[in-house]
Amino acid sequence: MAGKLVEKACNRSFGGLQKVFQHESNEVKCMMTFGIFLPPQIESKKCPVLYYLSGLTCTEQNVVTKGGFQRAAARHGIVVVCPDTSPRGLGIEGEDDSYDFGSGAGFYLDATEDKWKTNYRMYSYVTKELPALIRDNFNVTSETSVTGHSMGGFGALMCGLKNPNQYRSISAFSPIVNPINCPWGQKAFKGYLGTNADSYLEYDPCHLIKKYSGPVTEILIDQGSSDQFFKEQLKSENFVEACKGTKVTPKLRMQEGYDHSYFFISTFMEDHIDFHAKYLCSQGKI
Repeated sequence: MAGKLVEKACNRSFGGLQKVFQHESNEVKCMMTFGIFLPPQIESKKCPVLYYLSGLTCTEQNVVTKGGFQRAAARHGIVVVCPDTSPRGLGIEGEDDSYDFGSGAGFYLDATEDKWKTNYRMYSYVTKELPALIRDNFNVTSETSVTGHSMGGFGALMCGLKNPNQYRSISAFSPIVNPINCPWGQKAFKGYLGTNADSYLEYDPCHLIKKYSGPVTEILIDQGSSDQFFKEQLKSENFVEACKGTKVTPKLRMQEGYDHSYFFISTFMEDHIDFHAKYLCSQGKI
């Protein structure tokens, strides 16, 4: 069992409560932090859950304070859970040497390399331990969906496709869709998983989509045309190509002039909440 929840912050927002909790995690063997928005409807009924996975260098605070999801989540009656992006403060040699590996860069996978495998188990944390913790402590239904940004967009696609019966819907903002073919992904996979390239495929959305058998038939992806990482790191077109011949249609929306920042994310966040509400809520609204 995960450690007891310790409330660190609570703010009223659009009739609901934006809270932050810490707990001792069994999966990553350290104290973890997550944000959770509790809509006003949760006081009288169980509510569905949307998980938001953040990108490189982020904590839960980036989306909690800059994502602008609370209004739409309150309107639909959706709980939004926002975990941190990695374990922190473990004293592992090299954990703070670069922005794209180690602290703030857990890549939502379970490491197998000796140096990282004890703590860097973010895949099991976000798909198993954290959902169980949310179910045990909050008035939520079993209906869940997942979204995220950049590294977290990769995490949303990967976790959603790797667990076909767990999520009702999937979306992403500027995701890393094909990590085995981009510098960020190659660095993370080699560092966390070692040199066995076959193991990389089990975390790559462009490979996972070919085997997906769950309920999702459409994935919403927003990508800014002025995103400085688009061509080298994100490669949205690779996922569109990979979806051909599957039952999943990628709804890729190229947003003219938008970059990789939370100015972009907050602009289209309501669209993503509305998208997930179609699948999480009985009539789109509660």
